[in-house]
Amino acid sequence: MAYKHDYDKILTRLTIILSRLNDGEALSVTELAKEFNVSERTIQRDFNERLVSFPVYQDKKKWKMQEGYKLEKSVSIEDAVVLDIMEKLIEGAGQKFSMKAERLLSKIKNQTFNPFYAKLDMEDIGDKLKEVQQLEGAIKNRQQIQCVYDFEDFSRTIDLKPLKIANYEGFWYLIALDARNDVLKKYYLKNIKQITVKEETFVTDAKLDELLENSISVWFDDGVEPYRVTLELSETVAKYFRRKPISRTQRVEEIRSDGSMVVSVEITDDMEIIPFVKYWIPHISVVAPENIDTLIREDLETYLSR
Repeated sequence: MAYKHDYDKILTRLTIILSRLNDGEALSVTELAKEFNVSERTIQRDFNERLVSFPVYQDKKKWKMQEGYKLEKSVSIEDAVVLDIMEKLIEGAGQKFSMKAERLLSKIKNQTFNPFYAKLDMEDIGDKLKEVQQLEGAIKNRQQIQCVYDFEDFSRTIDLKPLKIANYEGFWYLIALDARNDVLKKYYLKNIKQITVKEETFVTDAKLDELLENSISVWFDDGVEPYRVTLELSETVAKYFRRKPISRTQRVEEIRSDGSMVVSVEITDDMEIIPFVKYWIPHISVVAPENIDTLIREDLETYLSR
């Protein structure tokens, strides 16, 4: 006999359904609709869309869990979906790194089918996992480090206050303060070696964290007061930047009847935005400041003259 329950949240319903399938039950859409006081169409949508990441199938009007599959009770549906997404993002970090990460993920998920796909063009840092681990610990504990850094023509031992491991355009960097003068610098991660984590600790300004969060590219500069760049976006691409803003500082200045729009973003260096605009030409143009528009036009004229 089915009982009606007042389940207001979709997630609650999905969790109960999945748990019962996991326990070996065969579930009827009609009976579930009555139990949860929803339409049969809603339950069918649960199976066809919301539970698509799990190996469930329909057999003679009953939904079942595939044999051999077992969902750990400690992993909620929300957690399982998050893990699916994480798995695909990790694949973009390079083969060595993703293999190690997947072994860790496999300890908390036993799912073989993943409906998510993410294409991220990131360089492989699998050969730098030891250094990454050292940097991670130093960043968390706010400890200074000493390391050898390979510059273009020479190597040198440097002392740093590590802040973040960051990825810009697929390349990995260490964002750190030079321990000598507290100047913010960016170091290409693969050029860092022979790290020693020191006992000395340090404190940072909250403004640095905000600067990193607002940055568009590795060209950001902490020594410059942020200034706004105004961009005109054609109707072809405007929708993309409504869905995913250029940066956290994006502000919509105007939405036009033809679907185009004008936005502004904060930057700290012209080169934060110039490569971005070039990538989206001809669908983005710089309204202000004029000097950035001039620089881009000069580069285009040089390119066309070759």
